[in-house]
This record gives sequence, structure tokens and C-alpha cells, in this order.
Amino acid sequence: MSIIAFVGSVFSPYYALARRLQGGVADPENFCALNVALYGKGGKRWTMTERGRQHIHRSAHHYKIGPSSLHWNGQDLVIDIDEINVPLPKRVRGRVTVRPEGLCRFVTALDNEGLHRWGPIAPCSRVQVEMDNPRLSWRGHAYLDSNEGDEPVEKGFWDWDWARAEMANGDTSVVYDVRPKKGPGRVVSQRFSPDGSYTPFEAPARFALPASAWRIKRAMCSEPNASPEIVSTLEDTPFYARSLLRTRLLGEDLTAVHETLDVPRLVSWPVRLMLPWKMPRRA
Repeated sequence: MSIIAFVGSVFSPYYALARRLQGGVADPENFCALNVALYGKGGKRWTMTERGRQHIHRSAHHYKIGPSSLHWNGQDLVIDIDEINVPLPKRVRGRVTVRPEGLCRFVTALDNEGLHRWGPIAPCSRVQVEMDNPRLSWRGHAYLDSNEGDEPVEKGFWDWDWARAEMANGDTSVVYDVRPKKGPGRVVSQRFSPDGSYTPFEAPARFALPASAWRIKRAMCSEPNASPEIVSTLEDTPFYARSLLRTRLLGEDLTAVHETLDVPRLVSWPVRLMLPWKMPRRA
């Protein structure tokens, strides 16, 4: 399960059009969404209904997006989901509770100018999922992070590969392999512990992975003589792919969640025209 709460949705064709019509600047709070992607035997679900400013409310501990909300109670991030699957309308409703084992203060720039930043808020967390529609429940390991930018993503990057995996001792390893538009490529590789501490490590060599069905090129770092292997592709779109894969990092064989973003594909006109089918807007 993947949940992303957007303020100024980076993928939004409506936000892109507003910036284009308004000299490059638009109100990010007028383009908000809760993206829920659910995979498994209970059936795949996808929600990303965009909401205008009048349908959202934000404070330091609460974020309401239409009928859904996120709330920090001091110990847990409680996510109440009440959305509709697209393109086939199916209810997606339930509660997800994320409890950090420790909060992390690590923040780093992803580009070479410091305009795009990533910070894993609680890379080692526990999650309790209680879904009414579809009826599912489980507990397990979770990961919570944040991305922010001072400019549209297409101004900063060509593409990136990102992966995170749970280690045997409960740590989380993350590799962020980025190709910025300005300056050299960047690879951020960190190992995070449940107490919030973190340690950098040298990312091993990059291996090419099989392209997705939409011909998105994918790559992943892995130790020598241990080529990464895709277990399954969870999300396959013209500009983005999410996969489960096996790799080897820090002396361990790991199962990682892996994501690839192709930014030129994202901002192409054919993709912009296709996106409203997956991202309806309610303003």
C-alpha cells in the first residue's frame, strides 16, 4: 500500500495548466490530493481525486482533503481514507495508522541548487491497516517521508530511481539515484535506524533493469555478482513505474520497493491529456 498526500500535486495537469496561464505561479493549496494505491489479493485500488482550496484545510497537526484526512496525535499519524477508485468507481474507505519508531531529522537536496529536498520523517515505522472497502486488515513495517520543491519538478530533473528496503535488524536502507538537469548526477544512500539516527553508505554499482511495459528505463544499485531482479511491477504508467525487486545492499539480500520517474514523459502533451482519467478534479 502506498499513500501520498499532495499540496500542489507534482503530477497534476490542472496545476501545470494554471501555472502556464498565470505566468508560472499558481496557488499550490488549490491543487491537493490524497493518492492511495492498494495492491494484493483483495483487488487493486487507485485514488487520486484532486481538490480545490475550498475542499481542504491545513493546520500543524491536521490536513483535510475532501472527505479524507491526516491527523498527527503526538504518537501516530492517523489517515482516514474516504475516496473513489478510478477509472472504475469503487469505494476506498478505511483507516491507516502509522506509528514512528523514531523521528528523523535528516534532510538533503536532491538537485545541485538546493531547490528540491527530501527528508525521511520516520523511515522505520509500524503500520496498522483497517480497510472497510475493500475489507482488508494487516500490520507491518512502514516508511514515511517528505518531498518539497521551490520550482516545478520538470525544471529540476530528467529522471530518478528511488528504492527503500527493510534490513534484518529493523533498519531501513534508501537509495535515491537522481539525474538533475543542472550539474552532475546525485546518489543519496543512507541507512536509517529506528531511533532516528542515520549513516551514509557507498552505493554500489548501478545495474540496468528490464524496461516497463511503457518502456520506462529502470535501474538499481546492487553489490557485485548480485544483479537486482524485479519480482513484480505494481504500477506501470507512461511516466512512472513502481516495482518490488530483490537486490543486495550492505551485505544483505533485500526485497525493496522501487520507483522510477521519467520527467520528460510526465510533462509531454500526450501524458498531460491522459492524466485526467486517473486524476479527476473536484473544485
